Amino acid sequence: MDYIDYYKVLGVDKNATQKDIKKAYRKLARKLHPDLNSDDAEAQKKFQQLNEANEVLGDPEKRKKYDKYGKDWEHSDIFEEAQRRQQQGQQSGGQQYSHFSSNFEGGDFSDFFEAMFGGAGGGRTRGRGGFQQQNVKYKGEDFHATLQLTDNDVYEEHKQVVEVNGKKIRFTIPAGVEDGQIIKISGHGGPGMNGGPKGDLYITFHILSNPNFKRVGSDIYIDKKIDLYTAVLGGETIVSTISGKIKLKVKEGTQNNMKVRVRGKGFPKYKQKGVFGDLFVTFQVEIPTKLTAKEKELFTELSKQKVS
Repeated sequence: MDYIDYYKVLGVDKNATQKDIKKAYRKLARKLHPDLNSDDAEAQKKFQQLNEANEVLGDPEKRKKYDKYGKDWEHSDIFEEAQRRQQQGQQSGGQQYSHFSSNFEGGDFSDFFEAMFGGAGGGRTRGRGGFQQQNVKYKGEDFHATLQLTDNDVYEEHKQVVEVNGKKIRFTIPAGVEDGQIIKISGHGGPGMNGGPKGDLYITFHILSNPNFKRVGSDIYIDKKIDLYTAVLGGETIVSTISGKIKLKVKEGTQNNMKVRVRGKGFPKYKQKGVFGDLFVTFQVEIPTKLTAKEKELFTELSKQKVS
């Protein structure tokens, strides 16, 4: 496997925070998404690399392994286990693990991985005293897929079927999934080698925004138009939300762009059954543009009575 600089793919440096990585991924995912580049093979290739980069660097544990082992980060557990066995063998004075020593002196894990994975099939021997690869179990290749849904689709938990490499996979999508979020489905990747476990399937969600509201995490933001008379005198208005219509009280003297908060009427929180974010409604006061003669007369009278 060739080395891919995931930091370069995301356009961030190695000191980037998890927030920086998430932000960079979302920005590039929108730009390179296959729906927008259906005829651009290079963009699709970059999108795949982008998902891989986000999968690794977006996970603190995987990122730590990647920073240490580079392209061989997925096999780091094998190296560390071999190191542990070597140390145990040295401490017990036994000879059964002595064949590991030439690969670990000075922490040279690159030589170890070359010996383990550089050859084909069952591996190779590095010579007298070197590492002998025998019946090593390898995890299968991880698969990656992208699933496009709407906010309405992920408002409630539901079953979904995706087809990967000609195989249909049915799984449950929890309510509250966000744009750019990745879900792992264990054991649905490529087959393992030498009795090793199957790889995993990683699904990246691309959530299309609802034009009627703005979603930020589990909170929903809606603009609601009200007439001048309701704003001045107070009253009630009906607000359409993703879960249905609600009646909202308008206070007397409501100003334009005034915002009210309705607790628990937002989006479901991911994997927190029965827990919802909040709804934020911003009132947009409509000024009448066509007044009747009577209305003009009344407004004129009011203007004369206003306190200076």
